[in-house]
Amino acid sequence: MDSARSDTSTGTAADTAVLTLPTAVKILIAGHFGVGKTTMVGSVSEILPLRTEEVLTDASVGVDDLSGVEAKDTTTVAMDFGRITISDDLVLYLFGTPGQERFSFVWDELALGALGAVVLADTRRLKDSWASIGYFEDRMTPFVVAVNCFEDGQRYTTGDVRLALNLEPDVPVLLCDARRRDSSKEVLIRLVEHVLTGP
Repeated sequence: MDSARSDTSTGTAADTAVLTLPTAVKILIAGHFGVGKTTMVGSVSEILPLRTEEVLTDASVGVDDLSGVEAKDTTTVAMDFGRITISDDLVLYLFGTPGQERFSFVWDELALGALGAVVLADTRRLKDSWASIGYFEDRMTPFVVAVNCFEDGQRYTTGDVRLALNLEPDVPVLLCDARRRDSSKEVLIRLVEHVLTGP
C-alpha cells in the first residue's frame, strides 16, 4: 500500500517552482496637440496599437493651433493604447492622451492608477508643454520631459529646455525621435528609473 502512495518529497525544482507574473505598469504619454504622442505609442508598442484618431473637421478651425503641424489632418479624440515588455518581470501599458484642451476631461480618467508620465515637447511650440507639466506637478505624478526632435525644429540642449520650461532639477529631460522604437524605449526606461529612484 505504501508503494502506491505518491511521494512529494522527491519533486524536482520545476515541480515546485512558483509561477511569477510580470508587474503591469500604467504609463501616460502626454503633451500638446501634434507633438507625436500617437507616433511614440505606435513606434514602441509590441502589439497593434489601439488608436482613436479622427479626421480634423471645420469644428477645429480657430480652436486647434496647427502652427508647425500644418500638414496634420487627424487628431486623437480619446486615447492611444499600446504595450511594451521591458523585462521578464515588467510590462508597460501605454496610454496616449488627447492633445486638445477640449478633450482634457479624458485625462483624469486615463491618469487613474498611472505610475508616471512622459511629457512630449516640441521646441517649435515649447510653451504649449506647460499645461501638461503643470497637470502632473499638481498631482505629484513622476514624469520626464522628452523633446521630440522634429527635422524642421530648432535644436536645443536639454539644459536650455529645462531652463525654458522652469523644471525642477530632478525632472529628467531627454532628446528623442518618437518615430524610432529604440529612442522611444529609452525614454520609457528612463521614466521607470526615475519613478524607482525618486527625486
